[in-house]
Amino acid sequence: MRDVSMSELVRESARIGALGFGGPAGQIALMHRVFVDERKWIDEDAFQHALAFCMLLPGPEAQQLATYVGWRLRGFWGGVVAGWLFVLPGAAVVLALSWLYVTAGHLPAVAAAFDGVKCAVVALVAEALVRIGKRSLKTRGAFVIAVLALAALMFGAPFPVVIIAAGLVGALTPSLRGERAGGGVKPAVLEVRSEPGGAGVAIHPTPQLPPLAGRGGVAWLIAWLMPVALLFALLGPSHVLTEIAVLFSILACVTFGGAYALLAYLTTEAAARGWLTPEQMIDGLGLAETTPGPLILVNEFVGFVAGWGAGGALLALAGAGVALWCTFAPSFVWIFAGAPYAERLRADPRASGALASILAAVLGVIGKLALFFAAHVLFDAQIALGLPDLTTPRLLAIALAGAAALALMRFKAPVLLVIAVCAGAGVAADALGAPL
Repeated sequence: MRDVSMSELVRESARIGALGFGGPAGQIALMHRVFVDERKWIDEDAFQHALAFCMLLPGPEAQQLATYVGWRLRGFWGGVVAGWLFVLPGAAVVLALSWLYVTAGHLPAVAAAFDGVKCAVVALVAEALVRIGKRSLKTRGAFVIAVLALAALMFGAPFPVVIIAAGLVGALTPSLRGERAGGGVKPAVLEVRSEPGGAGVAIHPTPQLPPLAGRGGVAWLIAWLMPVALLFALLGPSHVLTEIAVLFSILACVTFGGAYALLAYLTTEAAARGWLTPEQMIDGLGLAETTPGPLILVNEFVGFVAGWGAGGALLALAGAGVALWCTFAPSFVWIFAGAPYAERLRADPRASGALASILAAVLGVIGKLALFFAAHVLFDAQIALGLPDLTTPRLLAIALAGAAALALMRFKAPVLLVIAVCAGAGVAADALGAPL
């Protein structure tokens, strides 16, 4: 591993941020190709080790991995540069699309395209449910936890409470995890593939890390929370910007399992505050799926639309900025201060059991999200608990969502292609007088 200049790190990190399509697997594979294979800045063992403990942390693991690699190459500021350059290109695109959405989303052709995108989003959430289910439901106990989490959420339990409860159950009840009391949980071998059917990178966690705790973590903790405190002091707890800051700061601490895990709770909270409708949330997820960078950039869309509804363009820009900051700033705290301890906890049976139970509960969270989106996109009415009224199907929407799911799961079609085809189908259906 040779010395790397800051300008080189900036250039390659910006390239990864601009080309990071395809979700976490595609983004991690891109980082591996650039940092390990092409530039040879970090060796295979170090990359595998970094990815192993980033998987244990709340928040976007791909951004955290970029931050860690930057830290290894250029210290504290290298981590800051690599972490933010992974996010900012996609954030700029989401901001532009959010502006276009609120100013032109009412036009008939645009609205019809979004009707098609909504069908693609239903398919994407279903695909995520199947994919995460294969990874999480390893034991009967995990299945029980997933079902209980789904039931609790359907009856109104808050997402953070469900996640914390799942962690406690996993830590205290070995039988639910499919292990004997006192036995550890064997670390899973993770695998990242750059494309369906392509060569994978086996990730074997290593037991020890260089110490990261110190002033960097403290500095980022202060930097993250200071704007939140200022919003409280200057605007009060009921102002939309303060509410955005608090909500996304909480989610940053409990969001295991990726962006889909937070969307059900976020959709409920945003609708309760009057920020946006369920249909707008589905549109926002569709926009985020078309951009580079982490899918959790949908938070920026939510902040933008919330600000727009509360006070127009300037407040929309502020809302997007606050949402972006409170979503991604905590990741730097976890990397600079907390990641080594998370890795050491991996060998602890209770800690690893808590994580396994949380991942099972995440499946219940995504299940609620799938039901919620399907009810609002594929049916004209909903009944108790937000379930779809099966007597009011939108047959064309159901057919399009089914075709999109088949393309994703069976034929491994690229996400951008599926979204584009569904958008075109929405426009075509509207032009033929049979809107979705």
